[in-house]
Amino acid sequence: MSSRYSDEKPTMADENTPLIQVVQIRPAVPRYPHHSIRRACTLVLAIVPLFVVAAFLLCLALPSPLDGDDGSEWATYLPWAGAGISKAWPQTDGLTYEGLQDILISTPNATKAREWSKYYTAGPHLAGKNLSQAIWTKEKWQEFGVSNSLIVDYDIYVNYPKGHRLALLEKDKKSKSEETADAGSKVSWSVKYEAGLEENVLEEDSTSGLSNRIPTFHGYSASGNVTAPYVFVNYGSYKDYEELLAANVSLAGKIALIKYGGIFRGLKIKRAQELGMVGAVIYSDPGDDGEVTKHNGNSTYPKGPAREPSSVQRGSVEFLSIAPGDPTTPGYPSKPGAPRKPVDTILPKIPSIPISYVDALPLLKGLNGHGPKASSFNKYWQGGGLDYKGVDYNIGPSPDNLVLNLVNEQEYVITPMWNVIGIINGSLADEVVVLGNHRDAWIAGGAGDPNSGSAAFNEVIRGFGEALKAGWKPLRTIVLASWDGEEYGLIGSTEWVEEYLPWLSASTVAYLNVDVGTTGPHFRAAAAPLLNKALIEAVGLVLSPNQTVTNQTVGDVWNGHISTMGSGSDFTAFQDFAGIPSVDMGFSAGPDTAVYHYHSNYDSFDWMDKYGDPGFHYHATIAKVWALLAAKLVETPVIQLNATEYAKGLAGYLDTVKSKALATPGFITEDDEDWTKKSLFYGLTKSINRLHNVSLSFDAKAQALTDEIAKDPIPWWKWWQKVRLYYAVRRVNAKYKFLERQFLYAPGLDGRSWFKHVVFAPGIWTGYAGATFPGLVESIENEDRGNAFRWAGIITGLVEKAASSLED
Repeated sequence: MSSRYSDEKPTMADENTPLIQVVQIRPAVPRYPHHSIRRACTLVLAIVPLFVVAAFLLCLALPSPLDGDDGSEWATYLPWAGAGISKAWPQTDGLTYEGLQDILISTPNATKAREWSKYYTAGPHLAGKNLSQAIWTKEKWQEFGVSNSLIVDYDIYVNYPKGHRLALLEKDKKSKSEETADAGSKVSWSVKYEAGLEENVLEEDSTSGLSNRIPTFHGYSASGNVTAPYVFVNYGSYKDYEELLAANVSLAGKIALIKYGGIFRGLKIKRAQELGMVGAVIYSDPGDDGEVTKHNGNSTYPKGPAREPSSVQRGSVEFLSIAPGDPTTPGYPSKPGAPRKPVDTILPKIPSIPISYVDALPLLKGLNGHGPKASSFNKYWQGGGLDYKGVDYNIGPSPDNLVLNLVNEQEYVITPMWNVIGIINGSLADEVVVLGNHRDAWIAGGAGDPNSGSAAFNEVIRGFGEALKAGWKPLRTIVLASWDGEEYGLIGSTEWVEEYLPWLSASTVAYLNVDVGTTGPHFRAAAAPLLNKALIEAVGLVLSPNQTVTNQTVGDVWNGHISTMGSGSDFTAFQDFAGIPSVDMGFSAGPDTAVYHYHSNYDSFDWMDKYGDPGFHYHATIAKVWALLAAKLVETPVIQLNATEYAKGLAGYLDTVKSKALATPGFITEDDEDWTKKSLFYGLTKSINRLHNVSLSFDAKAQALTDEIAKDPIPWWKWWQKVRLYYAVRRVNAKYKFLERQFLYAPGLDGRSWFKHVVFAPGIWTGYAGATFPGLVESIENEDRGNAFRWAGIITGLVEKAASSLED
């Protein structure tokens, strides 16, 4: 058979010949249009998800960008992870930052603050006896919009008063009363003066006459009945006692008559006890009331602004500079069933009571002509305010025919107490700002301490509630705390911090404390240096109630002084134990304003309404400052802390320590003065300088990020730039958050291991006032050069660690 086409040669079939052959007669036509584009899209859709999944898994596998400082993983830094960052990041969610500020500055209301003050001061609310106030506070916060509010309880060891007596006894053989044994023979004593130990009931002060008003007593005082001669010991400071010993004044076996002021009351008793004294009586001397005294022609409360003569300052005598909190559970929370430890080293063993200056007068006059006069000592012994009443301020001891009988009866119990905790969840669960104030008071009132803070706190929270109603969700989480048990020894806050320490250490940015919101017109503040800049900016945003110049702010009338952190309020556990930067602020009385009756029945609503803050304008003002400072820390994408301020602070603290060392005879050697490497301060000075340089660079980086965020928002299609910026901000914020923690020393300070911070602690013999570089300072005071070198080395190492933590 021939081929169809004559020019083609026929082929022979074999086993490899296909049964079907395809003959190409035209070019192939694509089945679909845009074939190449579709193929490219298919490839992209297949590859991109694989890339994203691989990148996500890689992020999970990589170590923390903080080199493990907080133990977190990269996953927590992803914008879409966990709680879910707002799509509008870095802007605030549901409300502009300016809108939030407007709400927080316009909401606090003086009339509302007065209403809250009236409630809190209507009856007694000692620690462990104010459950109804805790429930009311929780329910009020929920009403404001903080639905996540709860009561957290602890079982605390405290005392309540049963009875007391103070009598000045005079030897009188003719009298058969008050008989005692003297040298084996019967000697009779008669009562020369029986102290009233009671504050006057005033018709103009509604709480002063309550049938259930709280007696005068000391928290954590020892029960006892002692009769002994007595000695006037001025303020009872360590130095005062040393000067008495140097003047050969006999102290052992005597009762100490002490003025309030200067140092924490418990430390007055601690030193008396160490020197063999058998009791302590503490009174308020009008010489410490500034210009507003009866002697200067001012009428006494309620007719005028001077001190009511019968007023008595109650208060705790726990050795606060050794350890705050429940004295039976140092370092761990006092939950039901917790093991209890002995209290011998933390509480006094000798009885003490507080008295008024009216009750102190006969005792002081009884010393006239006996022992040296206070005027023969240094300037800190001068200025007693009862000389016009016939007091010569002799030291004593009292003459042989005069003794004091001091009786103190206390009941010690373990009882529940109640913190109120509110939580406003933010987009970031691992960045937390805590605000706190305590509720409990020594008296029925407490209009200044603490309930001016409590009333202001309610207004802060009401402002947050209004913002929540407007659609706001904070960037960072806010925790609100109404503490119980502060007055006895910062118990509520300390036990809570001890219980939640791991979470607080990992998450908390700052603690903002207002104890006394107002007792007068003068703004005062103490703060960790990290918070200085934010605090100064916040007070510059709020108008002062005292408008001597139009639009004058709180910052304009403030002297700008920021004290160092000591103790005496609820910031102590945060700052000194957990290493969380803190601030404590409020308005206070001054030498030219009405006398504030601290811890007295006359710290009442009526006193506040008439003298402390008529119109309650300063209550509203501190609420505004508090809220705006919180907003600055909660809402700004880059946390508003400042490391350079810390470095400057450390340099200033070191200069103070150097001056102390130079003033200690024989402590400084030629090596120190020549500034060689053997110098006590060489390494520490060098490390602080390094921290300063690193801080400048780090703060500049943080500011650059802030400036970048302030520019036009990053468009959605440049999502990778948003992620990069987010990572950068989170890294910076984490370094700020953990900076204060770098100064914690796990073994704690010598002889008081509860205090972990090497930069800040209460002075061991002051209690309230802050000591900087306490381990080093105490070594110098003890003239222990070896221990001073040890502490200089410890501090130097931690400063170096802090500097390294800020470097990339």
